[in-house]
Amino acid sequence: MPPPLPSPPLPPHLLRHLNGRTLTTELLDPLIRSTSSSPSPSLSFSLFILLLRSALRPSHLTFPFLARAAARLSSAPLAAAIHAHPLRLGLLPADLHVANSLVHAYAACALPDHARRVFDEIPRPNLVSWNALLDGYAKCRDLPAVRQVFARMPRRDVVSWSAMIDGCVKCGEHREALAVFEMMENAAAAVEDEEGGGGVRANHVTMVSVLGACAHLGDLERGRRVHRYLSERGFQLNLRLATSLVDMYAKCGAIREALGVFRAVPVESTDVLIWNAMIGGLAVHGMGTESVDMFREMPRAGVVPDEISYLCVLSACVHRGLVDEAWIFFRLLEAQGLRPHVEHYACLVDVLGRAGRLEEAYGVVRSMPMKPSVSVLGALLNACHLHGWVELGEVIGRQLVQLQPDHDGRRWQEAKKARKVMEERGVKKVPGFSEIDVGGGISRFIARDKTHPGSAQIYDLLDLIAMEMKMKADDTIPDYPCATLLE
Repeated sequence: MPPPLPSPPLPPHLLRHLNGRTLTTELLDPLIRSTSSSPSPSLSFSLFILLLRSALRPSHLTFPFLARAAARLSSAPLAAAIHAHPLRLGLLPADLHVANSLVHAYAACALPDHARRVFDEIPRPNLVSWNALLDGYAKCRDLPAVRQVFARMPRRDVVSWSAMIDGCVKCGEHREALAVFEMMENAAAAVEDEEGGGGVRANHVTMVSVLGACAHLGDLERGRRVHRYLSERGFQLNLRLATSLVDMYAKCGAIREALGVFRAVPVESTDVLIWNAMIGGLAVHGMGTESVDMFREMPRAGVVPDEISYLCVLSACVHRGLVDEAWIFFRLLEAQGLRPHVEHYACLVDVLGRAGRLEEAYGVVRSMPMKPSVSVLGALLNACHLHGWVELGEVIGRQLVQLQPDHDGRRWQEAKKARKVMEERGVKKVPGFSEIDVGGGISRFIARDKTHPGSAQIYDLLDLIAMEMKMKADDTIPDYPCATLLE
């Protein structure tokens, strides 16, 4: 027996449409199709239940619409329920349209193994089948499976290439994503040279992923080349692409270029995502006042801030030390009916702590409706260290160690003993690292690591910078740039 389906009541407009009419599959199928794409896809299942209770037989068109609704709801139980019916009616595996819709539904529900089983039963899968499976593995961040499916595909279209690139980005393999994009371009160029056209070129979806890869790598020059590519290929700069460009330029340090892209979008065409990208970018670059001013522009542009908007502006307040403004925005967030998340509390605690208002910051921590996170306690601990409140620092340090056993809680001598115990027990701490792209080459740095070929020069330079900072702090030298010391 198939799993039971929910039976929510039909809304008045559907009841009026059906009132007095003889129910048939031909009448209900178009309604199931339209509701599956509506803001309330669950209504498709209400209509399906009505169809079953009316002793009507679903058609081969009914199930793809229901599978679409299950995919949009990301409901694995509904996808399984829909799967059971065409099996019982003998539509699977022969009906390719039904099978493909189920592969897509399971993929959207993050069940790639279920999608794979349906796919493997299809006698002759087409490109839609392959793309649905590929997209499912990409959504689940199973990059080895994505690579395997992509390599086995008999042919590829723009959806295939885009899913492969997106899978790489989702899995953090940003360089591989850019390499796949170059493969796509080279393959298209080769086909066009041989056949005079017909090569598979990137679309807007592809380019959003490519820009995301550039942003994560901080590769400004590559990002600029991609921007030029968009212009040369005649891409219309839709809102999603513009948002990706703003985000890329901001993350790559080119905040003025980000602002230029943002200002080029007509205000009436903007949405909350592009505003968030710009406000957050300004905050990260230390332009807190400009970030706050831009946040205040949002209502005049007809854009309603969301939780991310408030997080960005609170971050700006932290960077600029705007304590009173941070409180105003935090209360405005609550007044708007939005629920503060732990990240919002972390910003508020951070800005209060940096300003020396430690009792107030601790009061915020104690009043939080959720358990304080490492970021919240870490912000307060740093403030205690900065302002010398040892007693509170000890309390917060102990809480931090409970939450994050590899955290030293600002007690370095005891941390060394703890490290020894961890080593004896075989517990390992994965070291943090930083990467920098210089001249197209990536260098990775780990604390106290001296394996880099240029480490001697690097540490000499760091010593000079540290010396200069100390001398400036002691007012023993004028405000010379570090380059002067190297001459």
